[in-house]
Amino acid sequence: METTQKQAAQALNQATEKARQIGVNANIAILDTAGYLKGFLRMDNAFLGSIDIALGKARTAMLFRMNSEAVGEFLRPEARAYGMVSTSGGLVGFKGGMSVKAAGEIVAYIGVSGGSPDQDFDIATAGSVL
Repeated sequence: METTQKQAAQALNQATEKARQIGVNANIAILDTAGYLKGFLRMDNAFLGSIDIALGKARTAMLFRMNSEAVGEFLRPEARAYGMVSTSGGLVGFKGGMSVKAAGEIVAYIGVSGGSPDQDFDIATAGSVL
Protein backbone atom coordinates (compact mmCIF):
# COMPACT_ATOMS: atom_id res chain seq x y z
CA MET A 1 0.00 0.00 0.00
CA GLU A 2 1.29 3.45 -0.89
CA THR A 3 1.90 5.77 2.05
CA THR A 4 -0.07 8.98 1.69
CA GLN A 5 1.08 12.43 2.70
CA LYS A 6 -1.88 12.58 5.08
CA GLN A 7 -0.84 9.33 6.79
CA ALA A 8 2.75 10.50 7.18
CA ALA A 9 1.61 13.83 8.62
CA GLN A 10 -0.79 12.11 11.02
CA ALA A 11 1.93 9.74 12.28
CA LEU A 12 4.32 12.69 12.76
CA ASN A 13 1.66 14.70 14.60
CA GLN A 14 0.70 11.84 16.93
CA ALA A 15 4.34 11.08 17.73
CA THR A 16 5.18 14.76 18.25
CA GLU A 17 2.27 15.17 20.66
CA LYS A 18 3.53 12.21 22.73
CA ALA A 19 7.07 13.60 22.72
CA ARG A 20 5.78 16.93 24.03
CA GLN A 21 3.72 15.18 26.72
CA ILE A 22 6.77 13.35 28.07
CA GLY A 23 9.19 16.27 27.59
CA VAL A 24 11.45 14.81 24.88
CA ASN A 25 12.79 16.79 21.93
CA ALA A 26 12.90 14.07 19.30
CA ASN A 27 13.75 13.46 15.69
CA ILE A 28 10.93 11.56 14.00
CA ALA A 29 11.26 9.89 10.61
CA ILE A 30 8.53 8.31 8.49
CA LEU A 31 9.53 5.99 5.66
CA ASP A 32 7.20 4.55 3.05
CA THR A 33 6.98 0.78 2.66
CA ALA A 34 9.82 0.85 0.12
CA GLY A 35 12.10 2.62 2.59
CA TYR A 36 12.00 6.12 1.12
CA LEU A 37 11.59 9.18 3.32
CA LYS A 38 7.98 10.36 3.39
CA GLY A 39 8.12 12.70 6.39
CA PHE A 40 10.61 14.00 8.93
CA LEU A 41 10.49 16.36 11.88
CA ARG A 42 13.33 17.59 14.05
CA MET A 43 11.69 19.09 17.09
CA ASP A 44 13.22 22.26 18.50
CA ASN A 45 16.43 21.48 20.38
CA ALA A 46 16.48 17.81 19.31
CA PHE A 47 19.99 16.41 19.11
CA LEU A 48 21.61 16.61 15.68
CA GLY A 49 23.27 13.26 16.28
CA SER A 50 19.85 11.66 16.65
CA ILE A 51 18.76 12.44 13.08
CA ASP A 52 20.65 9.49 11.58
CA ILE A 53 19.60 7.25 14.46
CA ALA A 54 15.88 7.98 13.86
CA LEU A 55 16.30 7.27 10.15
CA GLY A 56 18.26 4.12 10.94
CA LYS A 57 15.62 2.78 13.33
CA ALA A 58 12.86 3.27 10.75
CA ARG A 59 14.99 1.69 8.03
CA THR A 60 15.91 -1.28 10.23
CA ALA A 61 12.22 -1.90 11.01
CA MET A 62 11.37 -1.63 7.31
CA LEU A 63 14.11 -3.98 6.12
CA PHE A 64 13.09 -6.77 8.51
CA ARG A 65 9.38 -5.93 9.00
CA MET A 66 9.78 -6.02 12.77
CA ASN A 67 10.53 -3.56 15.55
CA SER A 68 14.11 -2.34 15.60
CA GLU A 69 14.73 -3.84 19.06
CA ALA A 70 13.62 -7.26 17.75
CA VAL A 71 16.29 -6.97 15.06
CA GLY A 72 18.67 -6.05 17.87
CA GLU A 73 18.29 -9.56 19.27
CA PHE A 74 20.03 -10.88 16.15
CA LEU A 75 22.81 -8.28 16.51
CA ARG A 76 23.90 -9.37 19.98
CA PRO A 77 27.36 -11.02 19.97
CA GLU A 78 25.98 -14.23 21.48
CA ALA A 79 23.51 -14.53 18.57
CA ARG A 80 26.49 -15.33 16.35
CA ALA A 81 25.43 -12.88 13.65
CA TYR A 82 28.43 -10.64 14.25
CA GLY A 83 28.83 -8.14 11.44
CA MET A 84 25.12 -8.08 10.59
CA VAL A 85 24.93 -4.63 12.19
CA SER A 86 27.08 -3.31 9.33
CA THR A 87 24.86 -4.67 6.55
CA SER A 88 22.28 -2.70 4.57
CA GLY A 89 24.05 0.58 5.26
CA GLY A 90 24.01 0.00 9.01
CA LEU A 91 21.31 -1.34 11.31
CA VAL A 92 20.05 0.18 14.55
CA GLY A 93 18.95 -2.53 16.96
CA PHE A 94 17.38 -0.75 19.88
CA LYS A 95 13.89 0.60 20.66
CA GLY A 96 12.24 3.32 18.58
CA GLY A 97 11.66 1.83 15.11
CA MET A 98 8.44 0.07 14.08
CA SER A 99 5.73 -0.24 11.47
CA VAL A 100 2.87 2.22 11.11
CA LYS A 101 -0.51 0.58 10.50
CA ALA A 102 -3.82 1.83 9.13
CA ALA A 103 -6.80 -0.53 9.15
CA GLY A 104 -4.43 -3.32 10.21
CA GLU A 105 -2.13 -2.90 7.18
CA ILE A 106 1.45 -1.63 7.26
CA VAL A 107 1.51 1.72 5.46
CA ALA A 108 4.83 3.13 6.68
CA TYR A 109 7.66 2.82 9.19
CA ILE A 110 8.52 5.23 11.98
CA GLY A 111 11.85 5.85 13.68
CA VAL A 112 12.35 8.06 16.73
CA SER A 113 15.49 9.22 18.50
CA GLY A 114 16.11 11.85 21.12
CA GLY A 115 15.21 10.31 24.46
CA SER A 116 15.98 7.06 26.21
CA PRO A 117 15.18 3.88 24.28
CA ASP A 118 11.96 3.49 26.31
CA GLN A 119 10.92 7.10 25.61
CA ASP A 120 11.69 6.68 21.90
CA PHE A 121 9.56 3.51 21.90
CA ASP A 122 6.64 5.33 23.53
CA ILE A 123 6.85 8.18 21.01
CA ALA A 124 7.06 5.79 18.05
CA THR A 125 4.15 3.76 19.41
CA ALA A 126 2.03 6.92 19.52
CA GLY A 127 2.63 7.42 15.80
CA SER A 128 2.29 3.79 14.79
CA VAL A 129 -1.50 3.40 14.60
CA LEU A 130 -3.53 5.61 12.26
